[in-house]
Amino acid sequence: MKNTFGTNIAMTIFGESHGPMIGCVLDGLPAGFEISLEQLKADMDKRKAKGDLSTRRQEGDEVRIVSGFFEGKTTGTSMCLLIENTNTRSSDYAALKSRLRPGHADLSAYEKYHGFQDYRGGGHFSGRITAALCAAGSICRQILEQKGVYIGSHILNLHGLKDTPFSDDPVLLKEQIQYLNVQDFAVIDTKAAGLFQDEIRKASRNLDSVGGILQTAVVGFPSGIGEPFFDSIESVLSHLLFSIPAIKGVSFGAGFDFAGMYGHEANDPIQSIDGNLVTMTNQNGGINGGITNGMPILVQSVIKPTPSIYQPQQSADYATRENVTLEIKGRHDPAIIHRARAVVDSAVAFGLLDLWMSKMAVEAFEPL
Repeated sequence: MKNTFGTNIAMTIFGESHGPMIGCVLDGLPAGFEISLEQLKADMDKRKAKGDLSTRRQEGDEVRIVSGFFEGKTTGTSMCLLIENTNTRSSDYAALKSRLRPGHADLSAYEKYHGFQDYRGGGHFSGRITAALCAAGSICRQILEQKGVYIGSHILNLHGLKDTPFSDDPVLLKEQIQYLNVQDFAVIDTKAAGLFQDEIRKASRNLDSVGGILQTAVVGFPSGIGEPFFDSIESVLSHLLFSIPAIKGVSFGAGFDFAGMYGHEANDPIQSIDGNLVTMTNQNGGINGGITNGMPILVQSVIKPTPSIYQPQQSADYATRENVTLEIKGRHDPAIIHRARAVVDSAVAFGLLDLWMSKMAVEAFEPL
């Protein structure tokens, strides 16, 4: 199992859903950046389960920084972040040890780990592990913000219902990001927020779940970062985003809408304004040839409906190879999209910081 990602910064995640704790180690962080523990807590709170829109498993998600942090700043050595699991109920999963839950990783986990995996709450496959990614991402976001880079996400689509897309105006876009980053339920249009929440509650009453699309924007990120092929901005961010358990689709800029465009619609006209080269539209989401062009980066992530639903489902027992009707118990989310936005922001922050540091390392050796 490979749980480490990154080039100049390395992130290693560890733990299981019902183990004593989860966490991550960040290697290669630059020294001397201020880290606000209040901001770290606020970022973790965006991911936490709250109210009737989320699971009743509500963890404190208190992050302990046990190394790499001194007198309010990064030290440059490995930063270890620990989060205790304090509200597990493992008995809910005892009857499901070999009964395969549709939509989960149960079948594939058995095939890979031969029954030795921790099955409680999905073990290492659980969305619970994304709390560690969220903690790491908060550190990276705070470093990026000190360099003038801001990241934010909103629910663009929930089960077919739509929110207002991000603005094409960079000034308004930054305001939207700042607004979303202090909201528990990240939606631009307040009317859409009510409709979305009603749809989640409706799915819950029907013992079902819903998914949707998150739209993420990044402003202030410099141009010229990324590589043409294997380490393109799209390649690195997609790799990270697809590591988030619920994500089944990622696109950039106009994304799949490119399929219905002509070339003149898909291209972004370039102009010089006060000596600055900018594109007049942003269909390509701030990226050309795998490299940033200085415009806002735009990413869409498809979040599937939560696989844990309370309806009877057809399944099979891995041990006996008998067909069974599965009715799960326990505490589960009718939707995770509103919690996942904090995780998506974190994955994007880590990927962009790592790519930016790669650029700086190369430039240090360029001829004068």
